[in-house]
Amino acid sequence: MEGKEEDVRVGANKFPERQPIGTSAQSDKDYKEPPPAPLFEPGELASWSFWRAGIAEFIATFLFLYITVLTVMGVKRSPNMCASVGIQGIAWAFGGMIFALVYCTAGISGGHINPAVTFGLFLARKLSLTRAVYYIVMQCLGAICGAGVVKGFQPKQYQALGGGANTVAHGYTKGSGLGAEIIGTFVLVYTVFSATDAKRNARDSHVPILAPLPIGFAVFLVHLATIPITGTGINPARSLGAAIIFNKDNAWDDHWVFWVGPFIGAALAALYHVIVIRAIPFKSRS
Repeated sequence: MEGKEEDVRVGANKFPERQPIGTSAQSDKDYKEPPPAPLFEPGELASWSFWRAGIAEFIATFLFLYITVLTVMGVKRSPNMCASVGIQGIAWAFGGMIFALVYCTAGISGGHINPAVTFGLFLARKLSLTRAVYYIVMQCLGAICGAGVVKGFQPKQYQALGGGANTVAHGYTKGSGLGAEIIGTFVLVYTVFSATDAKRNARDSHVPILAPLPIGFAVFLVHLATIPITGTGINPARSLGAAIIFNKDNAWDDHWVFWVGPFIGAALAALYHVIVIRAIPFKSRS
């Protein structure tokens, strides 16, 4: 009998009890998943941190438009691309500013600086509707002010050189522009979700410090790819600010592309993150 009991114990060791992994292993989590944000959170309006976050979004978007539109103006003023920083320089200006500004504001507002990013995070229940609307309004106001300061410095050149406004380039259809904006924004918002994922932050302690880097690099790469098509929007506030200050018909003809495309891309990225990436199927260790 003792021999049989020992054999049973040995067999049990050979085939240990199966342990769930993935999202089914709730007791084995090494991170704390934040609860979904409520749709409305009236208590936010009485908090200084709420208003401070919006101010941070305003200032960040203001600086973003100021630096990037000035860079675009400098390139267009040059007699040829070789006499300026060119498309690569424009892409670096956009990506570099996002890297710097996300690093500066992530601990205050989350460092969105883009209504499409805010919309995607809202769909994933990362922030309330109240905060999302507030952020988008402040981002748009900051973008308008940033482009306005650039025009104030050089009004004639600003109007003559297009004001950094986004348009669908000649030779491309509105459908092509819309597709470029959808895919470009998907890349950006997908990167934002991945770089700020709670589980990755717990597993890799260095990720919170490096999170702005992949986000800025994603913006850089998308600009390299889509500047020839749409001038690269992927940020409705950026497109709106330049269009309002430039205020010419060609800036408004295709303007809907730079709202519809980024919002669709952000929604797809949020759906992919929530339904596919974070919904890990239940598995068992054999």
